[in-house]
Amino acid sequence: MSVALPRTMTRGVVFVHGAPAVLCPHITWAIEAVLDRRVTLDWLPQPAAPRHLRAELSWTGEPGTGAELASALRGWDSLRYEVTEEPSPGCDGARWSYTPRLGIHHAMTSASGDAVVQEDRLREAVMRTRGDLEALQDEIDLLLGLPWDEELEVFRHAGDGAPVRWLHKVG
Repeated sequence: MSVALPRTMTRGVVFVHGAPAVLCPHITWAIEAVLDRRVTLDWLPQPAAPRHLRAELSWTGEPGTGAELASALRGWDSLRYEVTEEPSPGCDGARWSYTPRLGIHHAMTSASGDAVVQEDRLREAVMRTRGDLEALQDEIDLLLGLPWDEELEVFRHAGDGAPVRWLHKVG
């Protein structure tokens, strides 16, 4: 007799920081495909980018849903977004950030939301920059996603006070 184990669930947020209006239905469809349900995004003007819109969507699903969402949104060069996934039992949290200029950045996150750098990635950065402290700082900044944070910060502030809607992934 097999016993069904309870599914581990997590949650996160999709932040579409800026998208041309023509992409909005496609973004909605991509998110719906991952969450396996209809979603409604409240598209609002993005003050930081004329003719662009922004939206936020909180989600609940199985671990890995954040990676699926980030992957589903890749490929549109005029889109700026972030996807977060909270830590869950046996799984690290994560954040994916995308800008047209920088591409995608992925970082594991702690329970408090801080970026966590894996030991082997930090060792590699030290080896590549041996003796050059300025170059090491640049490498650490890349590992932490600082260039993405700097580029997205103006878009984040423009989204302060945006409505959030929780959705659950059907399994």
